[in-house]
Amino acid sequence: MPIAHINGTDLFYVAEGNPEHPAIVFSNSLGTDHRMWQAQAQVLSKEFYVIRYDTRGHGQSASPSGPYQLSQLGQDVLALLDFLGIQKAYFCGLSMGGVTGQWLGIHAGQRLHKLVIANTAARVGTSDGWLSRAATVRADGLDSIADTAAARWFTPAFIKACPEKVAVLSEHLRHESREGYASCCEALAEADLREQISRIQIPTLIIAAQDDLVTTEADARFMQQQIAGSHIVLFSASHISNIEDEQSFTQALSTFLTA
Repeated sequence: MPIAHINGTDLFYVAEGNPEHPAIVFSNSLGTDHRMWQAQAQVLSKEFYVIRYDTRGHGQSASPSGPYQLSQLGQDVLALLDFLGIQKAYFCGLSMGGVTGQWLGIHAGQRLHKLVIANTAARVGTSDGWLSRAATVRADGLDSIADTAAARWFTPAFIKACPEKVAVLSEHLRHESREGYASCCEALAEADLREQISRIQIPTLIIAAQDDLVTTEADARFMQQQIAGSHIVLFSASHISNIEDEQSFTQALSTFLTA
């Protein structure tokens, strides 16, 4: 099993494609894992060395006691690149993964060719909201979060049309580590990049979705205003747009990366 022993923890990753090709790293959203990027990896691995990893506290990565900090999540990516001998990579992250991507763009832009931040914001939610969720999950587990996840992640039309996909993701969330999930909530509680994202100077694509109630089109427009030269694409989907509008997402990503 591919495990990187880095930053005092164990990070699970999957690497696909030719290592001689340009590398791209995919970062998952809160409560999911590397499998959320399966469709994009299948397409891009023909031209890129695709690296998908489970954020600490998620999937097959370790779940050390928290709270975590956003800087830890960003440093995990840099340490994984070092572990794999990759000096510079493309990066794509969604939601929490997009917050990690912003941190990388701010603090380690020299390690990135281009940045894609999807269904995310410079400030996601509120500190009190995240801390309350962390406390609830530690006390009661993830069942209640999993029961309501579909409504946050997808439109009603997608839930009706693709119930199997939705059910699989909800069950994955139900069996995640409660400590890992809560600790990532605490990282998001302290993550406020609104005063810093103007420091991102690498080419950046911002992906948003019209029906995303978690990270809205307005959040994306704010990031676009702050990041010089950045571009927005807007899909008819909800929060996990790379699954709900898989084809459009993959096409926009591929076009941006190869331009």
